This record gives sequence, C-alpha cells and structure tokens, in this order.
Amino acid sequence: MLHVTLKCCRLDGTAGRRRNGAPPGRAGLAVLIFASGCIAAFLGEARIASAHGVVGQRFFPATLSTDDPFVADEVSLPTVSHRKTSVDPSVKETNIDFDFAKRITPDFGVVMGYGWTHLDQRAPHNPSGFGNFEITGQWQFLRNDAHEAVAMIGLSGEIGGTGAQRVGADGFTTLTPTFYFGKGAGDLPETMNWLRPIAVTGTLGYSIPTRGHTSTVVVDPDTGDVSLDIERHSNAIQYGLAVEYSVPYLTANIQDLGLPSWMNRLTPLVEFSFTQPVDSRFGEQTTGTINPGIIWSGQTMQLGIEAIIPMTRATGKNVGLIAQVHFYLDDLLPQTLGRPLFGGR
Repeated sequence: MLHVTLKCCRLDGTAGRRRNGAPPGRAGLAVLIFASGCIAAFLGEARIASAHGVVGQRFFPATLSTDDPFVADEVSLPTVSHRKTSVDPSVKETNIDFDFAKRITPDFGVVMGYGWTHLDQRAPHNPSGFGNFEITGQWQFLRNDAHEAVAMIGLSGEIGGTGAQRVGADGFTTLTPTFYFGKGAGDLPETMNWLRPIAVTGTLGYSIPTRGHTSTVVVDPDTGDVSLDIERHSNAIQYGLAVEYSVPYLTANIQDLGLPSWMNRLTPLVEFSFTQPVDSRFGEQTTGTINPGIIWSGQTMQLGIEAIIPMTRATGKNVGLIAQVHFYLDDLLPQTLGRPLFGGR
C-alpha cells in the first residue's frame, strides 16, 4: 500500500543547520573555548576597537544573533549556542559555529560560515555533523558620519549538500538577498543626552529555496507498506533588529560616570530575530526569538553573551544561550588579513 505524507520544513533553523544540544563533554569544551577568550581579552589591551563598525563618533559592536551592517575583516571563533528545540521527542541542540569576513575592497566584502551541530535526543544514536557551508557577498553603499547612519545590501547562499543530513542540513541551496542598516542617536539634541548612546541595527531578507519540495520513499519495517514523504520548502521573510545602549559612547561623548574601566566598554543590547513564511498553506508558522545580552569590546576582540527566549509557539518554550568570541582582524593584522585586497585600507 502506498501512502503520501505532506510536511513542511522548519523555518527557524533550530532543528538542523544552526543552533543548539551537546553531551557534557562537548559542551564543556565549548565553555572552555569561550572562557579562554575571556581571559585573553582581559589580559590584553583595554582600548575600544577603533576600526570595525565605526561611523562618526559611534562604534557599533558585532551583534550575535543578527548581522551588523558593515563589510569588515573579522572572525568569530567560536559562536556557541545551546537550546532545547523539542519536547516530544526531547531534542537538545548545540552548535559551534565559525565565521570569517574579508573585505575585497573598502566597500565590498564576503563572509563565509561553517558550523558543527550535535543533537542530544536521549536515544541510542545522537547525531553530530557539520551544517551546510554559507557564503555571503556584501556591498556597503551608505556611511554618513554626521548622522551615524550606515546601510548595506548582500546576497547569501547556503550551499546545499555541503553538510550532514543527519543533523538537518538541506540537500538544496537557499539564496537570501538582504538589506542591512544601522543608525545611532548621537544627532539628537543635547537636551536628550541620555538617549544619544542608543543605536539600532537591523536586517530584512527574503529566503528563496532552490527546491520547492523534497520527496522521500519510506518503507515501514513491520508492515512493508511504502509511503511517500513530501517535505515542502517555502519562501520566507527574515527580519531582525538589535537595540543597543553604548556605555563607551556615553563615557566618551556625554558624561564620564567614573565607572571601572571594564564597565566603560560594555554595550547592553536586545536582539529580535524572526522568520515568517510567505505561504502557510502547508502548515509553516512564524518563528522568532528575543535575545537580551551584553557585549564587552576591546581593541582587538569582543566577547558577547545572550539568552535565547522563544517568542512564538512554533519556536518552542525553552530558553537557550548563545556566546561568542569575536576578533577584529583590521586591528590584529592591519598589514595582512586586516586590510582590503584592493583599494587600500
């Protein structure tokens, strides 16, 4: 007997390619890597980064859960996230991701990303493997120092078949054209000084799978019945926003509160990240999280940590965690990897 089953692919990326679940040994290794970065940061120089993400008097740190609107020379090594993505059956997902950004010219750059995933399913076999390779081309077309404004467009591709299907990597490519923006409030009047450290960055993208559906023949081992499992892949709108309050900006441009030096380099922030299907005929639902956290920025690196709080029913109910060690190559290696390939610094 032949049965046909229709189902939709997950739009939040939590069940496969990126974000979260590891046994204690692997999770401990991830924590050790992050802690090592923390120690290196506080033993190193304590100045605020002067090149990456600077517009006028405003420094925009690299955000963790959404993309910031800058072409840059930088590396995230690693970004570690952990979250329980399913209750029945129970699935905990851990991701350790690597991203490398390189300027080709002062205004055009590429970003490459690859990540390892472990799924703890409380089963005899808990799969691990790499997700699909991702590459993004970006063009920064606006940088207004007076108004602390910046904008960029990009096209990213998740290359199908470059990751392990056992951890949810798709066998097809997904393309996502994206608009990125950032705006600081430093041009507000001095009567609103306490609002001037605020800045926002955001993204708006449209993901386009190159395959509308995937069909898989499934044979029931008990009855021998054959069924055709059809998984739908719909286009989706991806949007994100980060709201930041820059203590470095407050200290340098408004008022020095006499805080300890390490506190003068903190940026509290809240990030919002959502994916909304364009067509919900096959049961797709909007997924999204709100991620409150904090970033410490030094001269050559930054450290960040955020909670991952589900905002929709389809995203689940469990809170997760994401942490990142991020290096500014334009300050670490200004004469080699830290400069554009063409067009000077």
